[in-house]
Amino acid sequence: MTKRAVCPGTFDPITNGHLDIIERAAKVFDEIYVCVLNNSSKSPVFTVEERVELIKQSTSHIPAVRVESYQGLLMDYAIDVKADAIIRGLRAVSDFEYEMQITSMNRVLNENIETFFVMTNNQYSFLSSSIVKEVAKYEATIDDLVPAPVAVALKEKFRSNE
Repeated sequence: MTKRAVCPGTFDPITNGHLDIIERAAKVFDEIYVCVLNNSSKSPVFTVEERVELIKQSTSHIPAVRVESYQGLLMDYAIDVKADAIIRGLRAVSDFEYEMQITSMNRVLNENIETFFVMTNNQYSFLSSSIVKEVAKYEATIDDLVPAPVAVALKEKFRSNE
């Protein structure tokens, strides 16, 4: 029986921390659906389509990964793709309270889909998409923070906004 997981996020942009979580989840699950969600409380630098493409390029070495976008509730998407689990990365204790609220709500929506928390690799514990964008905006080196296609895209994006 195929075990399928959804790894959701805004991914604006995907970082090496996100990629590490996806790679590790792919060792446990047969299929990983990376689901790009549009967070209405954020102002993204990249369009949903650009984010999907950057994630596809960044995860092309992982055969089990599929990348899609979704408008709506994560749990509806998880049901649509027949997921067994949702993968959530935790960087620090400060992430836990927020993630626990989401997980509790998801259990109310569908108690049959489990949430698995994956602790971020220590080398990425400080890393967030917001930090990467801020550093990239000032043309600092981001090559060790994001996959190569993202570094190129961020440099182009901020160059074109000048």
